[in-house]
Amino acid sequence: MVFLARLMAVYGNAGVRGGLVLGTLVHPLLLIHFQRNSEVPGGCISEKTRSHPRSLENHQRRQMRGDYSEDCTPRDGFGKYCPTTCGVADYLNKYKPVVDKDLDEMEDILDRITNLTTGATEKVTYMKDSSTQHQKSGGDVHYKRSASILDDVLRFEKTIVSQEEQIYQLQGILESNKKRMLDLKQMSIQLDQKCKDPCKDTVEIKPTTGKDCQDIANKGAKTSGLYYVKPLKAKEEFLVYCEIDSFGRGFTVLQRRRDGSVDFNKDWVQYKEGFGYLSPDDTTEFWLGNEKMHLLSTQSSIPYVLRIELTDWVGNKKYADYAMFKVGPEVDMYRLTYAYYFGGDAGDAFDGFDFGDDPSDKFYTSHNGMQFSTSDKDNDKFQGNCAMQDGSGWWMNRCHAAHLNGKYYQGGKYTEKDAGESGYDNGIIWATWHSRWYSMKETTMKIIPTNRITAGDGQQTGGVKQFGGL
Repeated sequence: MVFLARLMAVYGNAGVRGGLVLGTLVHPLLLIHFQRNSEVPGGCISEKTRSHPRSLENHQRRQMRGDYSEDCTPRDGFGKYCPTTCGVADYLNKYKPVVDKDLDEMEDILDRITNLTTGATEKVTYMKDSSTQHQKSGGDVHYKRSASILDDVLRFEKTIVSQEEQIYQLQGILESNKKRMLDLKQMSIQLDQKCKDPCKDTVEIKPTTGKDCQDIANKGAKTSGLYYVKPLKAKEEFLVYCEIDSFGRGFTVLQRRRDGSVDFNKDWVQYKEGFGYLSPDDTTEFWLGNEKMHLLSTQSSIPYVLRIELTDWVGNKKYADYAMFKVGPEVDMYRLTYAYYFGGDAGDAFDGFDFGDDPSDKFYTSHNGMQFSTSDKDNDKFQGNCAMQDGSGWWMNRCHAAHLNGKYYQGGKYTEKDAGESGYDNGIIWATWHSRWYSMKETTMKIIPTNRITAGDGQQTGGVKQFGGL
């Protein structure tokens, strides 16, 4: 009975542990055992029952009713107790050790199955947890990506709105330009109707060229105007205005002041290269350029005379000539030199002027030998910057008695208050004719070879002047 209880316990546990139903997991030895001994409770069987199928069927019915009286035949295998259970007990005792061993093996197998089942369960749980965590983390990634995409969409939407506004503005500009083009076309048609003769270029440049204007006049030029010149040391020709008179003299114009239309407050490079406007009718203001002045004034063995022409605000005209005029190279800061005052009725302001402020006024306002100064390159003798104070470039000493590049004042007269913060005289002045608080209306600086200056004016005389400030 203990054996049967253990057997039932094993199969019962198998049914629970393995998730199986009793009878589906049975050891092969037990199957054989029960097949052999389940025919009758006593282990006996009738021979006629074996040989007749019909009898076998009746035998099975009697088994179901529990009636074994006709079939019981004693057999050696179960002893003499038939149809009692004693023979069965003896038989079980005989095979119990074998079955116990098989049961032990089955229990070991079931334990291993249980362990494997537990491990599988743990792995399934881990996989579920991992899947859940992955879904959560994956959700965060997708959320962030979705948020980023949404930000991009919003940004693109703003860009589109901005571009639409720009398109509207451009469309407005386009419409305005279309209207303007129509107006210009109508104006062009009107001008074509009014213009009977072909248009001409008003800037006429004379064909004759030379090393200076006197050379051009010597070649037969009779009229004043714009010409190209190329001094001996120049790398290329450049445009100048030539004054050619009835005596065949050709003056090369270096500077012109007419109406204040050009601002002469320029830096070093602009004064070096030149600025303003050259016109064939000689009505514009300009500075030819320090480098061009140097090339023109130093090219010939025949020295040049510098003529300065002045006009005040009531129409009076005067002039001053300076012999052997030269402008040095840039390495010498375009230094101004001349040998002497050659003559004229405007007075020798280049030699300085005694303003009565200091005994040294005349010495420190002379210009012979002075280097050129601009607001960005101070080469004067003053502790400050004369060019910066006066707002123009010039051959400054400390500072000047003549200054033809000064500020243009309408009407001529001006005051210290008009001069600005510095309070210094900064007009177009020529101190030997008008005071330093009187600005000229028109000025001209021009040069001509010395051997041609006397052709129409007569010989001018004057003493040799030393370099001021040296």
